[in-house]
Amino acid sequence: MPFITLTKIEKRRVFSLFACLLLAIAAWLFMALNNKYVYVAKTVLVFKNSPTKRAFYPLQSDTIDLQVEGTGWQLLFARLRISPPSVSVNLSQLNTKDFIVFSDQLFNINRQLESTQKVISVKPDTLYFDFTKRVVKKVPVKLIDKLGFAKQYGMSSDVILNPNYVKVAGPLEELSKITFWPTDTLKQDKIQSSITTRVALQHSIHKNVSIYPSSVEVKLSVDEFTEKTIEVPLKITNNRSYNSIKLYPKKVKVTFLVALSNYDQVDESFITATIDVDEWRNLGHHQFTVKITEFPDYCKLVNVSPSKIDFIVDK
Repeated sequence: MPFITLTKIEKRRVFSLFACLLLAIAAWLFMALNNKYVYVAKTVLVFKNSPTKRAFYPLQSDTIDLQVEGTGWQLLFARLRISPPSVSVNLSQLNTKDFIVFSDQLFNINRQLESTQKVISVKPDTLYFDFTKRVVKKVPVKLIDKLGFAKQYGMSSDVILNPNYVKVAGPLEELSKITFWPTDTLKQDKIQSSITTRVALQHSIHKNVSIYPSSVEVKLSVDEFTEKTIEVPLKITNNRSYNSIKLYPKKVKVTFLVALSNYDQVDESFITATIDVDEWRNLGHHQFTVKITEFPDYCKLVNVSPSKIDFIVDK
């Protein structure tokens, strides 16, 4: 395909055409950005002149939408997050009212912005406040978790939460329903080492209930587990008639998984295996079922052998 060749005069004309086109676009853009537009700027509320004789709590978020009238340049910069970081709101009206109307404070709000900008409305226009008597209550933190461990790994001790109690503030009626405060779900997979992390507490579903602090430190002690077997003597329970009962065998083998760090310290004193005489007296069973009534929380029971015990009763 042959190339189009231009003479010097034709090249000069094409260049002039493109230059004029660029100048026209620049002029149009300049005129467009100089026009007035209405745009939304999100900003944070800062309260001042709070009433000294009334306890209050805002029932809305501390973020509002400002309907701002400004030039296209300001609209461009607002989209780049160049907007007022916060707006002060005068709460002196709360001495006589339970709400604040922004339309009454537009003049003061506009004084806080750039001189060429103008706030024409605020959404929401009215802020409502709760003046119910507030009390403070301490409740335990409940960890919500979804943990997965690598093969042969698991928790070697109880989870440590710091703090394990949080302060909840709000109306007495709402606080009476709260017995604990859950965390956000802690998700970890294929864990094979101890973990220390911070987990946020779940947000309150009630606007007039707040918590402090908003997060807790979580410590997970993780270790590799191995199998261990211990012979544990059987204990007889509910022998109300004090019969002489002979068990065969007198001990059972308890097999369990234990963390390597706890392997040596876990012995038969940590485990209690019992049989219940009521099985024979009330139910007529010819063998006793072995029950493990005491067992370390940080170990995992695998097997009890034998699980049924022969016996002879001397009346």
